[in-house]
Amino acid sequence: MKLNVPFGSIWLDADHEGLTTISFSELKQHQTNQITEHAAKELTEYFAGQRTCFTVPLSIQGGTKFQRNVWKALYQIPYGETRSYLDIAQAVDSPKAVRAIGQANSKNPIPIIVPCHRVIGKNGKLTGYSGSSEQAGLDIKRFLLHVENVSI
Repeated sequence: MKLNVPFGSIWLDADHEGLTTISFSELKQHQTNQITEHAAKELTEYFAGQRTCFTVPLSIQGGTKFQRNVWKALYQIPYGETRSYLDIAQAVDSPKAVRAIGQANSKNPIPIIVPCHRVIGKNGKLTGYSGSSEQAGLDIKRFLLHVENVSI
């Protein structure tokens, strides 16, 4: 399902259990169903500043055990707060794996809802984010943090 959002379009996909994908580029195959419609409604409310948490069921597939642990840690970051890559590395008991945290973030299949945009450099600076280019990704990350009233 394609959803127009303030910075362009995103594509949603789901299986019978939950949302499987939020993509910043068009998916070759995607379906509209009750779960993608639920996600679209919640994302629209999020962008309007009317939602601070999501209730749409998730069905995260793939990823290594390490990546899935990182995604679980990301999901725990509260709305309007940020964590450093080091904070996430420590949360998954891999304090030396800061670069691996960045790689796991880049493989996050459900950005925004699994809020990898809330992870910033330990110096408080924005670093990498999914998008069509590095700058576009940082612009999206900045926008999402702005929606959550986070000053960067």
